[in-house]
Amino acid sequence: MKAILALEDGTVFEGKAFGARTTAPGEVCFNTSMTGYQEILTDPSYKGQIVTMTYPLIGNYGVNDQDIESWAPHAAGFVIRELSPVVSNWRADYSLSDYLERHGIPGIEGVDTRALTKKLRVRGAMTGCLSTAGLTADEALAKAREWGGMEGRDLVSAVTHREAFAWDPEDRQSASFKLTQINHPAEPREVRQPLPPADIPIVAYDFGMKYNILRRLRQKGFRVQVVPAHTPAAEALKYRPAGIFLSNGPGDPAALGGIVREVKTLVDHGIPIFGICLGHQILGQAFGGKTFKLKFGHRGGNQPVKDFESGRVEITSQNHGFAVDAESLPEEISVNRINLNDRTVEGLRHKTRPIFCVQYHPEASPGPHDSTPLFDEFRTLIQGRG
Repeated sequence: MKAILALEDGTVFEGKAFGARTTAPGEVCFNTSMTGYQEILTDPSYKGQIVTMTYPLIGNYGVNDQDIESWAPHAAGFVIRELSPVVSNWRADYSLSDYLERHGIPGIEGVDTRALTKKLRVRGAMTGCLSTAGLTADEALAKAREWGGMEGRDLVSAVTHREAFAWDPEDRQSASFKLTQINHPAEPREVRQPLPPADIPIVAYDFGMKYNILRRLRQKGFRVQVVPAHTPAAEALKYRPAGIFLSNGPGDPAALGGIVREVKTLVDHGIPIFGICLGHQILGQAFGGKTFKLKFGHRGGNQPVKDFESGRVEITSQNHGFAVDAESLPEEISVNRINLNDRTVEGLRHKTRPIFCVQYHPEASPGPHDSTPLFDEFRTLIQGRG
């Protein structure tokens, strides 16, 4: 069946439909990761976005129930060059097309993703409409223009968990593991590493949190209480945490004034805080700074970040369309990391309080693990306060 992707500037891409038979408007963006499409689809930060994969062949290892990054896939649509006709991994539970169909997400293959990516790099991120339900080009274009863009949208409310919960209290989901080469059905196919004691209680604000963040925190000895995005600071502090974690999430950070005010209360309280991605942008605003929309964002597993404190360059996993304006930050905030591609802010540290944050994803999944030690740094920061 035919599918169509229309961009707000009138550009139309035609292709073959897979996944659900439906129509979805959203912001069209691109991701440069070669693998990890399952983790990308289930990352809540992609809420409201039609994701284009720059790697040409997608779907060859299928989708499994173990590697999801949240309670559901959140991308509005999926654009690829070629869908693998074969699923060849013993861990797969579904094909990519079946998985998207189960969750009502449309996909289009046969698109010149190189041309689409170049257009987005030159023109900037655009709204679009992906339809696998038989819309005409004019109908799809009208829906793309009606959608209105990402600026001003609070999408956190759509993806955060509604109730607070303790993460993995029985330690069944957090251990790192290695796959074995054993093919005998009586032998285990994975070997799990032992977890350390969960001796540091923290509260993690869920703005659209990936599960691998929670796994990493538990692997570093944190006992994590997850709270919904709009939880008042006073309520979070009732759990008597030793630290606060602020997660990733979707949408425009400037639309989250209520959340920023609660985080400002936590900042003033003096408790150790670690934020990533949207959490970084929320902290930037709580410090008194401003955010702005990037031309086409940073999405992929190959973004170089310079750490001024250590002199190291980290290759990082990123997914964001907004950034903190360095010029808007007060004197007590240090910009300690920048992106080497466009010099935008990638890390902040408060000069007098135990607070730091990064714009990227140290938990990766998918992506490189250069930044995993940031979770150790959070633990050290808390222990130094003890």
